[in-house]
Amino acid sequence: MSATAAGSWFAPTAPLAKPEVRLFCLHHAGAGASAFRGWQELVGPRIEVIPVQLPGREARFTEPAERSLAALADRLVEPVGERAGSVPFAFFGHSMGALLGYDLTRRLTALGRPPLLLGASGCVAPQLQSRKDDVHGLSDEGFLQHIRKLEGTPAQILDNPSLRDLVLPVLRDDFIACETYVYEPQAPLRTAITVLGGDTDPGVPADQLARWGDLTEARTTVRIFPGGHFYLADQLGTVVSTLVAELFAELGTAVVPTGS
Repeated sequence: MSATAAGSWFAPTAPLAKPEVRLFCLHHAGAGASAFRGWQELVGPRIEVIPVQLPGREARFTEPAERSLAALADRLVEPVGERAGSVPFAFFGHSMGALLGYDLTRRLTALGRPPLLLGASGCVAPQLQSRKDDVHGLSDEGFLQHIRKLEGTPAQILDNPSLRDLVLPVLRDDFIACETYVYEPQAPLRTAITVLGGDTDPGVPADQLARWGDLTEARTTVRIFPGGHFYLADQLGTVVSTLVAELFAELGTAVVPTGS
């Protein structure tokens, strides 16, 4: 894969000289790499934040969105490996991004390159994902009402017909990817998992967050924060601090290269 092709998957960032870990950030449905704007300042100079940019949005809006998380994971394995280089790396994903992070972790583990940590936020454990949901099949009005209830897309976008017409098709494609996701039983991971969620998220009960622990032989930490599905909006500083602490805990047991 060429550097140009690999580069299109990641938002432009100022690379750190000698990061101790590279954190690949995977956004939720309908969002883009800009969801992680400002994270680099929050995590500090030892961790390099690399926001992943999926097709169909922001800088890649001219490309068709991918309607399969498995296909996305297949396409991302090589670019992630190239960008990680010899530095330990980790994933953080919210909602759809958590599922994608899990599938990437499985694939990279099979290739002998397991990540240091998987941060899974606002997402039911993959083995509990149900295909009974058909939000993506709702009428335009029904789909719009569902998106409003989630409170993750600004009202000024949903209330503006021109902006709404740009955003809703991508959201629907992402819902197709999530709602057609098929969990395939695998051997337990060897990667630590940090699970995060909001205490009033109606679609992600705390007991279903805890079941992420069934997927790994390594340690699992579950942290619940005040808020709903998009608890991150009000708890970002605390959430990032938690994630940084978890990464440093894992770095303590990892072989850290002297350079990038």
